[in-house]
Amino acid sequence: MSEGKAKGKLAVYWAASCGGCDISTLGIDTKILDVAEHFDIVMWPCAADGKVHDIEKMADGEIDVCLFNGGIRTSEQEYMAQLLRKKSKVLVAFGSCASEGCIPGLGNLNDKASCFKTVYHDSPSLDNPNGVEPQPVTEVPEGKLHLPVYYDTLKTLGQTVKVDYMLPGCPPESDRIWDAIVAILENKLPEPGSVIGSNTTVCDECPRKREEKKIKKFYRTWEIEVDPDRCLLEQGLLCAGIATRAGCGALCPQVNSPCIGCYGPNNGVEDHGMQLLSAVASVIDSEDPDEIDAIIKEGIPDPVGSFYRFSLAQSNLRRKNKAGV
Repeated sequence: MSEGKAKGKLAVYWAASCGGCDISTLGIDTKILDVAEHFDIVMWPCAADGKVHDIEKMADGEIDVCLFNGGIRTSEQEYMAQLLRKKSKVLVAFGSCASEGCIPGLGNLNDKASCFKTVYHDSPSLDNPNGVEPQPVTEVPEGKLHLPVYYDTLKTLGQTVKVDYMLPGCPPESDRIWDAIVAILENKLPEPGSVIGSNTTVCDECPRKREEKKIKKFYRTWEIEVDPDRCLLEQGLLCAGIATRAGCGALCPQVNSPCIGCYGPNNGVEDHGMQLLSAVASVIDSEDPDEIDAIIKEGIPDPVGSFYRFSLAQSNLRRKNKAGV
């Protein structure tokens, strides 16, 4: 935006997510003042007292940019996704929860009834002798109380409304958020529907030495003493960097912790979990089906949590078959 031009309008929203994206946004530090110089923030529940009815009164497309983080698990979140889509010129699926489903998306391994059974009936620390569960409508002497409807399945933002851009990460690194803001201000965004970010892998950013990968056994991080210079995958740690988009600076591998895949897949990859699974399968040093099966079962006890930790809701699987829940 050129000097003297009227400010744009920016909205930031938080749906089914942990709040880390909002914290990372504040991580741009004093650059938040530059954002305020160019945008009026019309909604940001984490930081400002914006009202939904004020957004409802706006003209369609009046908001210039909306950064929407979080998946869609309730009727309220679905309504806000539809409302902010309608009111925004540019809608960004901000962070892994909005773009892939992320950790909340692992709830798709169960349904609403299973979740409620665990939380409101079976939890060891629970004190709920009457088996009370949240209801969409509850009658009280003062009238009716309304709660959002909790859905069986968590959906991504893009499975709910049309998304213009994705900014990956759990959360996106503050530097990548600032890069996206600069691209918006300078009108240098990629083609609509694109990911704002790199199209290389975490391995390309990782300074560790890489040789031929031949894995006979997978380990958990506490089971071995990690060589600080050698590729983690070559040491038998399940590192997702081989199939995960760059953008984080390979921060986890640099502190001896394997990449867990929060920046999602590169362009053109339909299913991140399948890509990662294929990459890992290719480095197992065996052609014996029984030995391969043993290596995987013993070293990777949670395949869904390992390969689809961030992407289950966005994947070809989407959720566990409801008939089998």
